[in-house]
Amino acid sequence: MKLAAFSAFIQKTFALWVIFFAAIALCFPEAFIWLKSYITIMLGIIMFGMGMTMTPADFKSVVHQPKAVFIGVLAQFIIMPVLAYALCRLLALPSEIAIGVILVGCCPGGTASNVITYMAKGNTALSIACTSVSTLLAPILTPFIFYLLASQWIEIDASSMLISILQVVLIPIFLGLITRMLFKHQVERSIQAMPIISVVAIVLIVAAIIAASKAAILQSGLLVLAVVMLHNTLGYLLGFYAARCFKLEYADCKAVSVEVGMQNSGLGVALATVHFAASPLTALPSAIFSLWHNISGPALASYWATKTNKTPQKE
Repeated sequence: MKLAAFSAFIQKTFALWVIFFAAIALCFPEAFIWLKSYITIMLGIIMFGMGMTMTPADFKSVVHQPKAVFIGVLAQFIIMPVLAYALCRLLALPSEIAIGVILVGCCPGGTASNVITYMAKGNTALSIACTSVSTLLAPILTPFIFYLLASQWIEIDASSMLISILQVVLIPIFLGLITRMLFKHQVERSIQAMPIISVVAIVLIVAAIIAASKAAILQSGLLVLAVVMLHNTLGYLLGFYAARCFKLEYADCKAVSVEVGMQNSGLGVALATVHFAASPLTALPSAIFSLWHNISGPALASYWATKTNKTPQKE
């Protein structure tokens, strides 16, 4: 019970931990910059934990609500990449920043979206299904869409990116699933610790990138923050109304909105670190996105939860 309570506390205060350690990393970069070499390993641990928590029940919505899942995943891989491209063109962003913005836009939904959907009193089962399906499709769709949209700025090796996503996403998830199958009882006893481990890993990933990008943040941080805030907000808005256009239930619309707006920015950081190491500014949009969507997500969830409590008959 103590572990469950502590895990719940860590998840509820996730945004505060991200902000706190990002601020420390900005002031004392030498304390965190060495972690940059371990970003892909930390992301692999997060994905391994996701695999350990996945069950056949997570995919029930794919069978029971195929339309909603299809709309959610389709919106994820259309709205955010197109929004990213449009913002880069309209704002005439420098190439390094543009590549980073498009990269995070092409990533699948993040696991934090499931918690936020639950907090918002949305359809959590739908959110989990959309996250799982978009993550499994990411090795193909993320490099392909990124190549289509960002190749005008830089030469892209889509096949190498596909291999990277397999290594840091699909293989750890698969190993997590196998571990749960082989050691079901042991895993179920320790599963409550996985959110804590994931939060620690994400906080350290953000801190590492902030530390490594201090000079870039001081030079372009406000511009990147403004673009990320706009990207994230429009993602929530367009995701919600895309679901509305297809006449999904209100709880489903909230799930799709959060799923679209919240990206697996840790994957964006890892891909930028591996494939664009010569351009450290490229990882900055993903790092700031991770920081910002963990502030905007809980805020949006609180608004929807309050609205639902006040006017349940309208939902």
